[in-house]
Amino acid sequence: MVDVARLVHDLGGMAQKRQLVARGARDIDLTRAVHSGEVIRVRNGWYSTMADGSPEVQAVRVGGRLTGISAIIALGGWVLGRHPLHVSVNGNAARLRSPRNRRVRFGAKSSRGVTLHWDHGELASRGSSMSVGLVDALLAVVLDESLETAVAALDWALHTGILDVIDFETVISRLPRDRRGIRDWVDPACESLPESLARTRFRLAGRRVETQVRMVGDRRIDLVVDGVAGVEVDGEEFHLTKFDADRSKDVDITMMRLHALRPTARMVFHEWDRVAQMVDAAIAMHVNAPRGSENSGSRARSPYGNGGLAGWRRRPRRRSPEFSRCGEKQHRRRGRARRE
Repeated sequence: MVDVARLVHDLGGMAQKRQLVARGARDIDLTRAVHSGEVIRVRNGWYSTMADGSPEVQAVRVGGRLTGISAIIALGGWVLGRHPLHVSVNGNAARLRSPRNRRVRFGAKSSRGVTLHWDHGELASRGSSMSVGLVDALLAVVLDESLETAVAALDWALHTGILDVIDFETVISRLPRDRRGIRDWVDPACESLPESLARTRFRLAGRRVETQVRMVGDRRIDLVVDGVAGVEVDGEEFHLTKFDADRSKDVDITMMRLHALRPTARMVFHEWDRVAQMVDAAIAMHVNAPRGSENSGSRARSPYGNGGLAGWRRRPRRRSPEFSRCGEKQHRRRGRARRE
């Protein structure tokens, strides 16, 4: 008897029937594995050992693969908050299904929480059976998401080494001209999501930001804002056991004639106005504060619009117009016409 679960696991947790048959699995083996719960039938001809509600399984059940911010989340990227499930499907895809039920057709109700990307055929040769390639996913993030979200995704990819310099340049070269300026906002030295978000937000507010500033020894300050505020962004998982070391570092930052500030990651995520006001106050009180720094409303012009987070104008979601008007039947009819 063929161990179907082992075969699927060895193929990355997701496999097509033809792959399993080529390795000796019979219909009776597949049926037995599904009934025993060793694998799940994601959709006709697809089997998985992954959790039924995982994003990868849901994307394949729809009839495509993860893309954009969903692909970055699946890889462990730096992403704040919840996002719709982004699924890449071929331009002529048909028989799409609900991400939650393979027997329900993809439609107005069953598609809630899903954003479809109708992509060109060459994308199929890149990535895996469950996700588009990293470069394609990052391109979608830069095109579809806010500036701070796109910068954080690129910061993570470069800092962890999952994206090398050559592939980063590939991402930039494939972007529309009005998006290529994001190169100047990315920092491979960035070490965390809250640090990335804080840096981008300070810059959008018109502040001058230096990152990973050297101290005595091998220590560094996360961010120095306007040459005055030494900002250390604390994440609980890294700092709960470093209380004494952190306080000692704050003393040394102060001895560098900087105002030591230590907002938590939670504050950066959910109380940004307080963090911004804290830094504004510290800069305004400092004897060496840059002229005009007391005007917290001043903003640098962003290369993506009128400045500020709202300046990064999100492009329309790439959903199929056929689904919004006539449903899957009309889309299938048009797909046949294109092929003919």
